[in-house]
Amino acid sequence: MLTSSDSLKSRKELDAELGGAARAWLDEALAEAAHDAARAPAASGTPHPEASPYASPSWELRFAAAGRHCRQENADSVRSLLLVEARAPLSSVTRLYEQGTAAERRAVLLTLHLLDLGDTALPLIEDALRANDTRLVAAAVGPYAADHLDPHAWRHAVLKCLFTEVPVAAVARLDDRARGDAELARMLSDFAAERTAAGRPVPEDLRTVLALTAPADEGGHPAGPTAAPAAPAPTEES
Repeated sequence: MLTSSDSLKSRKELDAELGGAARAWLDEALAEAAHDAARAPAASGTPHPEASPYASPSWELRFAAAGRHCRQENADSVRSLLLVEARAPLSSVTRLYEQGTAAERRAVLLTLHLLDLGDTALPLIEDALRANDTRLVAAAVGPYAADHLDPHAWRHAVLKCLFTEVPVAAVARLDDRARGDAELARMLSDFAAERTAAGRPVPEDLRTVLALTAPADEGGHPAGPTAAPAAPAPTEES
């Protein structure tokens, strides 16, 4: 199942679904995260005086255990709440991503836009986009990527979705970033031509994005869609 940042549940929604023991565990976990955030030094990235640079905060251990205590279907939401409550710095976010399972990595990616990290977490997005795990690819093209990926990298992220059959609905701000993008239109047309020449179908999502790349007309409305290459006519040999 592909998860987007829009599907993350709020604390109120989780409380309505969780049993007493799970709610108590979540209360404790979020309290630990809030305590760690309150102890954070003013200078970002500077360790607390009595903290070992090699020790992970206790809430990070809770991060890994979220699925066991709050059920797997709630794990993304619980982990996201922990990251936000802890005001997770880049060091924690990177550690949880690099050492985590695919599910834990997905939760990190889904939450990046809610953290005060600027563009410093882009290496995590770039790593996820190199993966073949469609859950990570879908999570990587969310709001954080829409805000921080440069045009070249963002276009390739869209193509990655098409290559891996991740629905382009997962791409945050697709309409906004694709509109009038002639280079993206060229890349999509080339991809469609390659598929057609190989006798493979052109994904409907490609046609959707290609239509979005049309520049707006004088009235501010999108121009008519650009057609993807048609399949070649059969020959006598075929």
